Amino acid sequence: MYLREIEVSVEGERGILHVTDEKQTACRLKQAGEAVLVYLHPGNREQDFSEFLFAVEDPEELEPEYTERVYRRLKDLPWNIAATARCLIRETVPEDVDAFYEIYSHPAITEYMEGLYPDVEQERQYVREYREKVYTFFGFGVWTVVERDSGQVIGRAGLSYREGFDEPELGFIIGVPWQRRGYAEEVCRAVLDYGWRALEFERIQALVEPGNVPSVRLCEKLGFRKVGETAIGKQEYDRFIMQKPHQI
Repeated sequence: MYLREIEVSVEGERGILHVTDEKQTACRLKQAGEAVLVYLHPGNREQDFSEFLFAVEDPEELEPEYTERVYRRLKDLPWNIAATARCLIRETVPEDVDAFYEIYSHPAITEYMEGLYPDVEQERQYVREYREKVYTFFGFGVWTVVERDSGQVIGRAGLSYREGFDEPELGFIIGVPWQRRGYAEEVCRAVLDYGWRALEFERIQALVEPGNVPSVRLCEKLGFRKVGETAIGKQEYDRFIMQKPHQI
């Protein structure tokens, strides 16, 4: 039987990721609330490990970033996606929802964007399901933007697929108190870089409602070009596309 313990440091605290190739041991550890990574090899192919999220074929070559992310996912802790000079971009957690309601309470925010659920607990449940179904399945989505100096949630940004389109879509929102300070550009550049490098996208789109001049200007500044118009339901959008830069 193969059993290995990998030490993981998360926010200064020590955690253990258990790697094993034996189902009974894996189940025992999981039932005890431990984080378990399955080691698959020809000798255990007949064992059913379908209840486990993560498996590897070469446990001796695991990268620290991978083991930390596996541990975080299994412990329901958010992934840190990217850091900029002033911001941290990380996965959203239910505890962010109160800050979202503060941000979305300003009329300028919902002029060009859908609002939140009318009930706070509905929104928290949506976040829980989003973490389970979107982050876990795709490995990306819309994330939370935190101001590093203050620790405040100041917005959201990320990449997601919209039904009917082949390209992932860039989306972003920065709360009114932090607008006109370059945060949106800073965060979007980091998100795009993550999309090119980590997710290996070749094209990314942005859909902007006509009249949303600041978003149009930002898209153009980021390197998007308008390729036409499109409609989703009754709503019209200008469609922008950005190709992966050659130097990446």
